Amino acid sequence: MSLLAYLKQRRGAVLLLCVCCGLFALSFRLYALPMGAALYPGLLCLLVLACFCGADYARLRKRHLHLQALLARTDQLPDALPRPCGALEEDYQALATLLCREQRERASVLSARYEDMMDYYTAWAHQIKTPIAAMQLHLQQADSPLSRTLTPELLRVEQYVDMVMAYLRLDADTTDYVIRECDVDAIIQKAVRRFAGEFIARRLTLRYQPLGLRAVTDEKWLQFVLEQLLSNALKYTPSGGVTIDQEEPGMLCVRDTGVGIAPEELPRIFEKGFTGEMGRSDRRASGIGLYLCRRICRGLGHGLSAASRPGEGTVIRIDLRQATLSVE
Repeated sequence: MSLLAYLKQRRGAVLLLCVCCGLFALSFRLYALPMGAALYPGLLCLLVLACFCGADYARLRKRHLHLQALLARTDQLPDALPRPCGALEEDYQALATLLCREQRERASVLSARYEDMMDYYTAWAHQIKTPIAAMQLHLQQADSPLSRTLTPELLRVEQYVDMVMAYLRLDADTTDYVIRECDVDAIIQKAVRRFAGEFIARRLTLRYQPLGLRAVTDEKWLQFVLEQLLSNALKYTPSGGVTIDQEEPGMLCVRDTGVGIAPEELPRIFEKGFTGEMGRSDRRASGIGLYLCRRICRGLGHGLSAASRPGEGTVIRIDLRQATLSVE
């Protein structure tokens, strides 16, 4: 709190004192009394006012700084509030206490609901994966044109289940990141193996040579990101293929020869729910996949960017060189 702000806050009392001093001097003037007799007590009153204002300003500034510090530690409210000075401050603190209590109760209810939802969806994901695995096994054993058609679709169902769980975990109080130095080639190979059948069925080429790249990351979540990028590449690549390479040391690239992205839509592809013109024509697009990739990469400390030209394809770059991790 600055001195000017304090004087503005106390301007009523200062103005009242000035008016009283003026009335005092006017009374002396009307009665033809010496003005010096009025000036001396007036100066004394101003001196007393200055001392009072100085002490009051120091007290209010101390309380102001204390309250400013509490803004960064709202979890300590209302117990850490300074002692009230007057009935009005007591009323304000009582109101703050009531609001804090209600906020904590609501937060507790929401936390319990979130835990219940997470428990339900976790159990649901484990239960739904059992019939998915059984159907995959039956389709592999059948090895017919129908089974080869249904296998990629069943794979997408499993991928959507993983997306649900990833979406729910993004806003959890804690993450299950296991950060360590990983072999990126091993992660890429796991992601590619999952879509091998679709590459073969659609006669798309995959260009990939071991990169010899190691990075500090989370293996499970980086694999999830790569699977999302490969899924998008396959979805919008009717012919040609996908290339996974290293543009420069630590810069992992997933390139496709697909339909590409319009220049006006490119800055928004990582936004939640954004699908673009191609996504609107494809009912399967949810606008969540790339959003999840951006959130996960941000949590892992990896950069994520895209470049594209309509009709020529898209390249997604994952910058694995960053070492600073951010908490989501």
